[in-house]
Amino acid sequence: MLAVYIIEMIGTVAFASSGAMIGIRKNMDIFGINVLAVTTALGGGLIRDLVLGINPPNMFRDSSYAIASVITACLLFLLFRLRQELLASHLVQVYEKWMNVMDAIGLGAFTVIGIDTALEAGYDSIFLLLFVGVITGIGGGMIRDIMAGNTPFVFIKHVYACASIAGAVACLILRLFFGDTAAMIIGAALVVIIRLLAAHYRWNLPRVQ
Repeated sequence: MLAVYIIEMIGTVAFASSGAMIGIRKNMDIFGINVLAVTTALGGGLIRDLVLGINPPNMFRDSSYAIASVITACLLFLLFRLRQELLASHLVQVYEKWMNVMDAIGLGAFTVIGIDTALEAGYDSIFLLLFVGVITGIGGGMIRDIMAGNTPFVFIKHVYACASIAGAVACLILRLFFGDTAAMIIGAALVVIIRLLAAHYRWNLPRVQ
């Protein structure tokens, strides 16, 4: 379905961008930057497919997502390699705000894609659908942060996983009334809205100080 492919590709580019930027910030070489980009973009889907028993995982059956991730990473590498002053300018702050938006879009897109993949595979367990939706959304970022030596973002910042859960629940409910495509779009949009509001107002879950 074209709509699903478009949503997947948007999420792929968005997550690959965030992974590549962390690699650049960590002073990795071009190989490391590409590894982080591909891991961020495809890691969640890989975990999802392993849980669902899809063999080989989709990332190995359709290389367009990996290629898009590599192209995205290489373009960012070239940009900051040729214009290193951008890393120290106010434009980085603007870029990071856009990256927050892109990351929110990626989270929303992959959350609903995870659910759609499980449904297409014939599964109807509500818990399984929610789990694979959320793990598809947050899995790649968790692997990225661990590889980069950071505490996974999902554990410390701005109700990240909760936004994914809310979107997954909305998607499952809305598909009963409006069909799969509309439910996916609305569910993904809800994730994006919650993430952006949480980032803007700095909403966080309770913790021990």
